[in-house]
Amino acid sequence: MYWHQEKECINRDDLKQLQLERLQATLFRVATHVPFYRQKFKELRVDPDGFRSLDELRALPFTTKQDLRDNYPYGLFAVPLRDVVRVHSSSGTTGQATVVGYTGNDIKTWASLTARVLTAAGVTKDDVVQIAFGYGLFTGGFGLHYGAELVGASVIPISSGNTRRQLQIMQDFRTTALVCTPSYALLLADTIEEMGLSLNAFSLKYGLFGAEPWSEAMRQEIQKKLNIIATDNYGLSEVMGPGVAGECQQRQGLHVNEDHFLFEIIDPQTLEPVPPGEMGELVITTLTKEAFPVIRYRTRDLTRLIEEPCPCGRTLRRIERITGRTDDMLIVKGVNVYPSQIENIIFEIEGTRPHYQIVVEREDRIDKISVLVEVVESIFFDEMRKQREIIETIKQKLASELGIGVEVRLVEEKSLERSEGKAKRIIDRRRL
Repeated sequence: MYWHQEKECINRDDLKQLQLERLQATLFRVATHVPFYRQKFKELRVDPDGFRSLDELRALPFTTKQDLRDNYPYGLFAVPLRDVVRVHSSSGTTGQATVVGYTGNDIKTWASLTARVLTAAGVTKDDVVQIAFGYGLFTGGFGLHYGAELVGASVIPISSGNTRRQLQIMQDFRTTALVCTPSYALLLADTIEEMGLSLNAFSLKYGLFGAEPWSEAMRQEIQKKLNIIATDNYGLSEVMGPGVAGECQQRQGLHVNEDHFLFEIIDPQTLEPVPPGEMGELVITTLTKEAFPVIRYRTRDLTRLIEEPCPCGRTLRRIERITGRTDDMLIVKGVNVYPSQIENIIFEIEGTRPHYQIVVEREDRIDKISVLVEVVESIFFDEMRKQREIIETIKQKLASELGIGVEVRLVEEKSLERSEGKAKRIIDRRRL
């Protein structure tokens, strides 16, 4: 069992001292080797050698994804390229790609932290881990691959796509742990039903899902359909990749690996810290990254801090599952709308399927939001009154939750596009 008890159950005062020492070393590193941060410190009159308390973190500048893009490809590296043994990158589909580098030590740290996440979720050396994340510049596949090997598990690096082959391999190789996005896990579950396969033909016990927001209702759906324990894990390529945080089997929030990352939760408008327990934007400072350290990186991910101790015994603090992103937020008729709000309500309604799509349009200069909801086949053979009742129930619940009217349309099973990666939940036609 890969268990960092002395680090994951560290005394909080000892942790704060370790964080301060590592923050001081990181500030010296970026001030010495990264012109971008050296200039930022100069503009804000920040003395990187003068930090004596973690409370002074707020004096430091934020780093944004645009900063990474502006310094593409190697402008934010803190080591010479000859010391970089791995390069990863975002897809760049929504703008200039972001590029991150890793030293040999960074790779070892990364494997260690993903091993922590896997172990907390229940994976041991006796497991067979099927990784259905894409391999390549995307960090998800490789990050969890090396962690699983460090745990001692058998790894199937199948990558993403080819769903029926995934299921055949899953059966034949007796996979016990599945690693992918939650939406792809649902697609696998739907395909099992479609093919008429029995869950008894599978050996699955655990599912480790990340890379996109998902609700508690979606977790319950996945656990029921695949008969597994489903845990959430979190990371982002700009900081390291997977391994930043992950749930233990209590499934009551994600433990942040605080000995390697300082995290803050801020109001995305005022940029000030939110009161403990309130929702806000997650901001991360790396403490041990050599090649690509980042200071106060604005993740755009929305979460809140969980103050209560976890029953598992880990003292590393927890954050709530990511509920959405500030840049995924829809503003409709002046109201902030998050897909996770809609998802939670849809999943409460009997007869609906865990697939939906949100369409936003502008008619006569007025925003209109519609939600397409897949329902079980029997609904379409039921009387129209039953369909109207379901539609009205969803509309009323959404209006109560969101504060605006939402059109709802029921669609047949499997009529919405499926994804082998991140699900496309939103179609915003107002920009067209």
